[in-house]
Order: sequence, then structure tokens, then C-alpha cells
Amino acid sequence: MVFFLTILSFLPLLYILYILLSFLERKKHQKCYLLDYQLYKPSDDRKLPTEFCGEVIKRAKNLGLNEYKFLLKAIVSSGIGEETYAPKMVFEGREENPTYQDAIVEMEELFEYTIGRLLQRTGISPSEIDILVVNISMLACMPSLSSRIVNMYKMRDDVKTYNLCGMGCSASLISLNLVESIFKSKKNQLAMVVTSESLTPNWYTGNDKSMILSNCLFRTGGCAMILTNNPSLSHKCMLKLNCLVRTHHGAKDESYGCCIETEDDQGRVGFHLGKSLPKAATRAFVDNLKVIAPKILPIRELLRFGILSVTLKILSKGKGKLSGSSRPVINFKAGVDHFCLHTGGKAVIDTVAQNLDLSEYDVEPARMTLHRFGNTSASSVWF
Repeated sequence: MVFFLTILSFLPLLYILYILLSFLERKKHQKCYLLDYQLYKPSDDRKLPTEFCGEVIKRAKNLGLNEYKFLLKAIVSSGIGEETYAPKMVFEGREENPTYQDAIVEMEELFEYTIGRLLQRTGISPSEIDILVVNISMLACMPSLSSRIVNMYKMRDDVKTYNLCGMGCSASLISLNLVESIFKSKKNQLAMVVTSESLTPNWYTGNDKSMILSNCLFRTGGCAMILTNNPSLSHKCMLKLNCLVRTHHGAKDESYGCCIETEDDQGRVGFHLGKSLPKAATRAFVDNLKVIAPKILPIRELLRFGILSVTLKILSKGKGKLSGSSRPVINFKAGVDHFCLHTGGKAVIDTVAQNLDLSEYDVEPARMTLHRFGNTSASSVWF
């Protein structure tokens, strides 16, 4: 009887221990690891030097002398080098009238190159993939691109597929956020993310300066990656996702309209890049940093910034607003070793560097990625 009562007295403790172990087990499977990734590099005959860019501009039927000068100046000052890649139809002189099949072929070349190499290198079979996320912002087709990959590689019939469209340069991180969320509810998952952009069907043929600019900045590129939350594979991983935050400025008209697919006065469809783009991008970036800073920076830096902010506010009371030069700045280098900035363009990199007080050393990877590969939309950060 005493033994039985002793066991009963331990039951609450055992129950608490069970809850604790269950919590720890669940947390262990909520990690997100990058096992491997493969970048898309087309063949050398698809490289787009500045001289050839000039020839492409010359054969555009609707461009006048002013537009020609504007584009040449934009190309020369863009920070983009001589070895970026363009779709096949540009070299065949068909950029103004591509076919639907041209767009599909562009995507299939990307899939075969990246997914094929990635699966071969990792030794993972397509049938082992549990989740497939594809993000191509400017191509919506039927069957979907994710369905084409499932068919091409004969994946399982219970693979969970997601096809993201219209989410622009941020779509790669949105895809990661989606995978991370799924990992929190399922154990031992393998996820494949394919990220790129479809340039073939989106060549602008008009003469609106805010829209022809996209023909100069965007280049061919892409990436496929495999992620997992399986703890037994953690020793093989290249990277571990510690923190991911997202803010959305779609409610702000300035941000909403700075990058938008629309028609010009002649009814020609194109991608409008507004002058407010660098400002809107920086504002979104800063708002994200406000959320992520407490998660990644050491307490001493947060205390320094807080004390300095309060002190300056007290000292400046009654003296008007603080000038930009006198405002305290968070030192992100206190908690960040490397900065991987999106290569949206020279102006975007310059604005972000200025706002975060980054040195040329800090932004060199972004500048050199822009120089070598151009703006490859959502896949840029992987290059």
C-alpha cells in the first residue's frame, strides 16, 4: 500500500516530465536547416555584354534617340558587368515577340540544371521530397510550374506543392517562411524550394522610361535548395535558419505603386519601376530591422542605443527635432558578421548602406553579385 501511494505521489512529477520532454522533442523538430543549394548558370553563349545590349536597344522599333541615350546611360551606370545572362530569345532577336513555349523552355532549362545537379550531389531521391515550393513572380501557367516539376521528376502523389506568383524579389524569403511554418507542425521533412524569375514573356516593347528600365536591370538566374527539420541531418547542413521576420507595406500607396505591372499609354504591358523604389525598399528594410534587431543584437548594443536615444531626446527637448547626423544609429555589426543585401540595383545598395552605416567592405558582396549576375529577382541573395 505504501509503495502504491509513493507511485501515486510521483505521477504529477512524471506528467510534468512528460510534457517537458514532449516540448523539447517538438522544438528539436522545428529547426530549419539548409542542406544544399544549386545556382543556375547558363552557358557562356548567353552572356550579355554592354556592346550587345546596345545592339538590342538599336533594334527596338519604338525607341527614339532620347530613350536610346537614357538606356545606354542606365546600363553603363547600373553597376552590372559584362558577364550577366539573358534568355535565349534575346540572342535570337525575338525579344519583342516571344512565344509561350519560349517561356516554358526558359523554366525547364532552370529546373533541369538546378534540380538535377542538386539531387545528384545530395543523393536525395525525388520521391523523398515532402514539400515543394516554387516562386516565379511573372509567369502563371497551366499546369503550374510546381506540377511540371512533380511530373518531370516523378515525385510522390502526397507531396505538398505550393506555387507562388506575383511576389517579386522578396519571394525567396517568403518561400523560406512558408517552409519554416510547415516544419513547425511536421517532423523529419525534406523541402525543396525553387526560386527564379521568368524574363522571356515580360520584355517591354514601348518607350516609357520607367518601364524600359526593367529590360536593362533584370537578368537570367535562379536557385534550387533543399531544406529539412530532421535533427539527424543537422551535421550535414550548410546553414541553419535562426530567425526570419516579415513586414508588409502593401497598405502604403507609395510602396504599393513603386513596382507594378501595368500598361503604358499605348496599351503595352510592362513592369513600372517608380522613383520611390529605393526609398520604399529602405523603409521596408528598416521596419524589418526594428523587429529583428532585438533578436540578433547583444544586450550591450541595445542598451547603448536605448541610453543614447533617451539622453539625446532629453538634451534636445525644446530645441526642435534632431538632425539626421545627430540621431543615434544602431551598430548592426555588433551582432552581424556578414550582410547579404538584395542586388536590386546600385541605388538600392547605396541607400541601404547609407541607412545602416555600412562600409564598402560590408556591401562588396552585393556590389560584386550585381556586377557578375545582375538583378536575378528573388534568387539574387543566393548568388
